[in-house]
Amino acid sequence: MAGLTESEDVLRERVATSIEAKQRLLRSDAIRLTAEAAARVVESLRAGGKVLFFGNGGSSTDAGHLAAELLGRFYADRRPLAAVNLADNTAAMTAIGNDYSYDEVFSRQVRALGVRDDVAVGLSTSGNSANVVRAIEEAAGLGMRTVAFTGASGGKLASVAELCVRVPSDDTPRVQEMCMLLGHTLCEIVEREFLGEA
Repeated sequence: MAGLTESEDVLRERVATSIEAKQRLLRSDAIRLTAEAAARVVESLRAGGKVLFFGNGGSSTDAGHLAAELLGRFYADRRPLAAVNLADNTAAMTAIGNDYSYDEVFSRQVRALGVRDDVAVGLSTSGNSANVVRAIEEAAGLGMRTVAFTGASGGKLASVAELCVRVPSDDTPRVQEMCMLLGHTLCEIVEREFLGEA
C-alpha cells in the first residue's frame, strides 16, 4: 500500500487539477448556458411544469441529487418544486430495459410523463449515452425544453439538446464535479425565484 506521503501527493494533485478545471469553467460558455437553463426551469415551474432529470451511473446519482434539491430545499424553505429523476423508478427501468431495450429506458418515460414546456435535463459525461440522447430527442419532439450537461466534446448531445452545457474537461471525475457545481448553482438560482411564494 502506498505511504501516507504518496497518498497526500495524489490528493494534492487531484485538488489542484480540479481547481484548474474550475478556473477554465469560469471563462467558459457553460456559465451563460447554465443561467439560460435555470431561466427555462423557472419559466416551466411557474407555468405548472416539471423537470425530468436522467443519466447513467454516477450521472444518474447526480440527477437524483438535483431532483431532490428542487423537491425538498436547497438553502431555504419554499414550496416544493416538481422534479423527477427517471432512474429512481426501478420497476420502470428494468421492465423497459427487459421488454424493449436499455436505450429506451428514459425516452419511454419521457413520452409518458413529459408535456410541452416541461424541461428535460440529461447528464452524460461523454455526451454519447444512447439512452440519454434518445430521451432528449423524444423530449424535443414533445415540445419540451432540453438541457444536457456533458464534458468538453458534447458528444451527440451537442447536436440534439437545445442547451448543451459543456464543461471544459473530458476527464470523467472533473466533468462530474463541474456538472454538479453548475447543477447545484442552477438549483440555487431557481430556489431564489420561488422564495416567499405560498
